[in-house]
Amino acid sequence: MIQQAQVIAAQDEWGSGVVAIGALRDQRGECETFASNFLDKMYAFELGTVLFKPTKCANEQFRATKAEARSYFIAGDDRACQEDGGFAINPWTKVRFENTGFILEGERAIAMGNYFFTDLDGNEAKVEYTFGYKLVNGALKIDLHHSSFPYNP
Repeated sequence: MIQQAQVIAAQDEWGSGVVAIGALRDQRGECETFASNFLDKMYAFELGTVLFKPTKCANEQFRATKAEARSYFIAGDDRACQEDGGFAINPWTKVRFENTGFILEGERAIAMGNYFFTDLDGNEAKVEYTFGYKLVNGALKIDLHHSSFPYNP
């Protein structure tokens, strides 16, 4: 059964990966390779459906493929979605999660809460998230990723 500590470790790894992508923004080849490996390690695209709704998307809100997720994270001339600017190459210096709660059921887990992205000037962007995880060969892989900015009337 998945334990809460495993989910927190996966969140830490995800956040570190996003920071690492941004740190490689000026070395495009290395950035592309790292981002591809990051998506393979953290997301379950190779296993079937991944429900991926990134934060900063208006026209193509939902991303069903690794290529579309890659486009969101690092954009580039070959991006799959034209609106993408490369969320992870912002760059961010830190990502931290504040979990509201967990649902842990055997080989499935869901976590919800806020995560915060710190930019080069020390400003934090607050984003709401829900991640679903599947246990695959002893590792957690994301098969549900929903992010959105908090409601602002």
